[in-house]
Amino acid sequence: MAYQAGGRRRAPRPVPESLEAQAYLQDYASLLEAVPFPSVVLDHRWDVVLSNSAFASLFREVGPHPTAMPADNLLRFVLFHPDAGTVLGQHESSWFLPTLAHFASAVERYAHDHVLQAVRRDIAQDPIMEAAYRQGLPHWIRAVGERAVAHDGAVRPVLHPDPRWGATDCRLVDETPRTLGELGYTRLTLVLRESRRPRPRAARHPAGHLRVVPAPES
Repeated sequence: MAYQAGGRRRAPRPVPESLEAQAYLQDYASLLEAVPFPSVVLDHRWDVVLSNSAFASLFREVGPHPTAMPADNLLRFVLFHPDAGTVLGQHESSWFLPTLAHFASAVERYAHDHVLQAVRRDIAQDPIMEAAYRQGLPHWIRAVGERAVAHDGAVRPVLHPDPRWGATDCRLVDETPRTLGELGYTRLTLVLRESRRPRPRAARHPAGHLRVVPAPES
């Protein structure tokens, strides 16, 4: 049976072999839970190692998907989940393209990583995404500059299901301490801003076209 974007669900992620590292992650999970903003620890594949309740709350209305749930792998969620645009505002320009750029860098750095290579194959199977990856992404990076690709410090729109937040912006903050970094992990926190902006109509991930990909000539 073929699943959209990703085939079968991956095996459970391995935990660090060191008992000291495991204990550190357990304590770090308690610290993460005390943070009022969505916060997540990712490995180089964007697999979610740890996340807090605020992170779960942000994505609580996302529908099921066999391989692209935000609690499993944030990269796959941004790229492949049809509901990504219902949570991540201005999905293509603010989230999809920066994430695709980070993926391009990761797959070059970890060329033999089978999980990243699986994502690359999934992109190649979708003609629109493949065109975005090969043609649209380099053009977009040249147009907006390398800084627009960076996560740390970026301000991006979100559509929070909790009406106390609603349609607002968040600042992405890289909070990776040395010990997490030595384990190969990165921590990102989405610092939500109080906002009174009206909530726009949520949009599902466009299946037929990306603006960064030139429309075919008729």
